[in-house]
Amino acid sequence: MPPALRDLVLKYRDILRQFSTFVGVGVTAAAAHFSTLALLVETDALGPVASSAVGFVVGGIVSYVLNRRFTFESTRSHAGAVPRFIMVAGVAFLLNGALMAVLVHDLGLFYLFAQVITTGIIMMWTFTGYRVWAFAHRPGARRA
Repeated sequence: MPPALRDLVLKYRDILRQFSTFVGVGVTAAAAHFSTLALLVETDALGPVASSAVGFVVGGIVSYVLNRRFTFESTRSHAGAVPRFIMVAGVAFLLNGALMAVLVHDLGLFYLFAQVITTGIIMMWTFTGYRVWAFAHRPGARRA
């Protein structure tokens, strides 16, 4: 590895570790989301947009539990973190619905492909929101 790249990786080591853990948690949460989405669509229980909304909630529960514990090692109490998580996730939920509606209904994309695109866009919003606000460490706080 070239020295300049090595120095850059070392400089941002903590955020790179955190982001890669976030991606790993995200893959797990996305598996829950996509499984719920596909199950509801393929059994004709709901349409793609409504199924995606239900899957989003299922994936969100997985995301909260794993991100709080492993990605952000949050010192914020559940009472402090849950409302913040819900606000960040709420914006993501609205983005998810809007993007899925546009991609599936307006652009005619296959619902699973549309969900992959939507998930990638939303991932950047949620990582930032969770990192700097929902799970942000409080100075001097011990892990709850």
